[in-house]
Amino acid sequence: MSQQTAPRIAFQGALGAYSHEACLQARPNMIPVPCTTFEGVIRAVRDGRADLAMLPVENSTYGRVADIHRLLPHSGLRIIAEAFVRVRISLMAQPGVKLSDVKHVRAHMVLIPQARSWLDAHGITSEAAVDSAGAAADLAVSDERTVGVLASEVAADIHGLDVLARDIEDLDHNTTRFLLMSPDLDASHRAEKMLTTFVFEVRNIPAALYKAMGGFATNGVNMTKLESYMAGGSFTATQFYADIEGHPDDPAVKRALDELDYFTNMLEILGVYPAHPDRYGR
Repeated sequence: MSQQTAPRIAFQGALGAYSHEACLQARPNMIPVPCTTFEGVIRAVRDGRADLAMLPVENSTYGRVADIHRLLPHSGLRIIAEAFVRVRISLMAQPGVKLSDVKHVRAHMVLIPQARSWLDAHGITSEAAVDSAGAAADLAVSDERTVGVLASEVAADIHGLDVLARDIEDLDHNTTRFLLMSPDLDASHRAEKMLTTFVFEVRNIPAALYKAMGGFATNGVNMTKLESYMAGGSFTATQFYADIEGHPDDPAVKRALDELDYFTNMLEILGVYPAHPDRYGR
């Protein structure tokens, strides 16, 4: 397949970012399209410059990714799959540099604390960069021999840097969950385990959320995620983002969603998609 006709997948960050790694793992046949912002990722798909979007939604250590929940309902895109990337941190430097030569590293501000024990043990200082993959790209064209970068090993491969140490993160379970998004919602696909993601706003009546959630409990539908966020900058208009196990056509899920709809001003399904095996452990 030529580059002119190959499908494209947009992600936020520079080549070599963990979002890029997610693209390579989940859709290896697609051409990655780096974008500066999450909004840029969404625009790339809506404008036809990319076929799919890869967006991080939550991290097992740091919780939800800022702004994503706010953007999804208005993106015009729908979730078609999920992906999981284990955050493995590598220390990289210019070719020929030895680990003992590295005195200082740069990385995204979120990565540095994750490798703090390792850095302290080796007497290496650190500073925050806008993003780790971009720091790797900058290092590759510099002449710095005592500076390294903490990033994905993919970044080292892309920018011709040597990996001096692998898996230096303090926690061995840090994982980011990503959503693959498309302009079209395809709810016809069925798998053994399905997920449905939706957003809703409850009516302004006493115990509305409690009553809205009751339908999932009485129908035995497992809700794996429920988060609230302000809508439109108002302290009184709260929207909720939810993931449940099951398909909207399943009788139990249908009854639960019908009950939820009765207590809401707004209910919008953002995606119906197969649960990834990594969600439950292979």
